[in-house]
Amino acid sequence: MTKWNTKTTENLLKAILALKNTNEAKKFLRDLLTKQEICEFGKRWQAAQMLAQKMPYSTIEKKTGLSSATIARISKWLNKGMGGYQLIINRLNHHNSIPKGRGLS
Repeated sequence: MTKWNTKTTENLLKAILALKNTNEAKKFLRDLLTKQEICEFGKRWQAAQMLAQKMPYSTIEKKTGLSSATIARISKWLNKGMGGYQLIINRLNHHNSIPKGRGLS
């Protein structure tokens, strides 16, 4: 099994946390990863969000092009992983929600 929690990985995580906006993130990710890798990560993130919304695998397969095996693995991590997917989904949902009683005027 590959050991992933290393000083090298910690250094990468610190670099990611140093990014200040989406433009910086785009530049960093494009230098770090291939276009294909970025697209694949984007599809996995999209699948996690769709799974959190209880969408069926067949819909997720059609929209993302991911295999049912990949979607099942994402579902496993979403429900029984380290909590990273759920943490960010909750944070983004909280950040993007409009508080009750404070609609647009």
